[in-house]
Amino acid sequence: MNLAYLLLRSARSAGDRPAVYLGTELLFDYATLATRAAALGQAVTQRYALQPGDRVGLFMSNHPTVLEILFGCWWAGLVVVPMNPKLHPREADYILAHSQASLVFTTDDIGPALAALEAPTSALHALVSVEQPEYAQLLQAEPLAAPVERAPGDLAWLFYTSGTTGRPKGVMITHRNLMTMSLCYFSDVDTVLPDDTALYAAPMSHGAGLYSLPHVLAGARHVVPASRGFDAAEVLQLGRHFGSVSMFAAPTMVKRLVDQAVAQGLDHGQGGTGLKTIVYGGGPMYVEDIQRAMRVMGPRFVQIYGQGESPMTITALSRRQITDVQHPRHVERLGSVGVAMSAVEVRVTDAQGRELPIGETGEVVVRGDSVMAGYWRDDAATANTLRDGWLFTGDMGSLDEHGYLTLRDRSKDVIISGGSNIYPREVEEALLRHPGVAEVSVVGRPDADWGEVVVAFVVPRAGVELEPLVLDEVCRDHIARFKRPKEYHLLDTLPKNHYGKVLKTELRARLAALPR
Repeated sequence: MNLAYLLLRSARSAGDRPAVYLGTELLFDYATLATRAAALGQAVTQRYALQPGDRVGLFMSNHPTVLEILFGCWWAGLVVVPMNPKLHPREADYILAHSQASLVFTTDDIGPALAALEAPTSALHALVSVEQPEYAQLLQAEPLAAPVERAPGDLAWLFYTSGTTGRPKGVMITHRNLMTMSLCYFSDVDTVLPDDTALYAAPMSHGAGLYSLPHVLAGARHVVPASRGFDAAEVLQLGRHFGSVSMFAAPTMVKRLVDQAVAQGLDHGQGGTGLKTIVYGGGPMYVEDIQRAMRVMGPRFVQIYGQGESPMTITALSRRQITDVQHPRHVERLGSVGVAMSAVEVRVTDAQGRELPIGETGEVVVRGDSVMAGYWRDDAATANTLRDGWLFTGDMGSLDEHGYLTLRDRSKDVIISGGSNIYPREVEEALLRHPGVAEVSVVGRPDADWGEVVVAFVVPRAGVELEPLVLDEVCRDHIARFKRPKEYHLLDTLPKNHYGKVLKTELRARLAALPR
């Protein structure tokens, strides 16, 4: 089982169908996309002496070449290591070193900063910008005749997600995992027809990029916005241009789309003209926000809940369930994340892993063919997270008698802001680099636009006066911009329990009591 066969299948059966666009400009059809992927697979194995199973990094902003790189790597039996383009170069460097990647593809907007690092920890053989002549030369290679054979359990996607240790962990996702995710898209999220369009306004290094797979399988169109990012007005315009457009969006993106539609005078379901399906996830969506989105955009929404460890595949709240306003528990269900997808089992358990009765809150666990193989080079973390075949998600929730899962809290202190995971330890460690910082604790504050924002409580060393601008500069030098605190609060001491553990619940309570 090699995921590259999805592309080869579409190229053989409908090679003349349009495949990849930049904005409204058609770049190539499916036959050309397959040829480019096969040539790239040949070139990287020959030029860089890569073998099946070797890792290739992708540190790229959204770009039309992402699809051919994904499938080109798989064609050659390689493993892709996608990285958030918002990461600080040193964060990307750590991932490249830990994954033992010897080649990374990048774009001109972020690649030079990675190349300019002093004393990098990774030992790259090559850093190739897709916008430079070297990349075009790779595509001149003789295409591989067929994808390299891979077993279902072989790695395809090595995705790094941070943990409470402050260091990102490499989630090992196999060809079987991603095939399961793709089939779950058809069964639990949406149908895909050849005339449909996948729009990549969210980072292709994450779920938006993974959703390319079912659209490749269906021979649909793939559009990277001309802005190569999220611009609400551009998304609405592309929807009207192409029609039948589907996309993944974090809740904050949905809210901006709705605001833009209203600003354009579009309402009563007309705001989403040309948009077929907006799949939202990656953070909490307030009930009032999704109700407003439906009023303005129409019945175009599906919610999914997943993790990097079970990508895009734990539960789904379908379009039918979201729009069933006559159901007596409709509002309650809008506040849930739906029911288990068809290829997985979902339970709620106590601290010992015992299944809890309906309605009780505990840790959400999931089992199925979408669940990761484990963490790369981290047996201890794997053993802690995968137990008796179940993935322990770290999320707290409850199931009702009809199987609807409602997330109550997170056992980990992850902050989800704008659909991106931010782990307090990473921010705390960055702030502690300042010699005037004695202690620091980072929490999330609920925010109507972003879901949550980062707030830092800082204890200065004796006799030191700290300014937020100085602290912000420290963060800018060591972590991605989106992880930086939006607020800094200076304290004499941090609240702690008898064991010396910081009481983050008390810090959150202090935040809630502050005037807004």
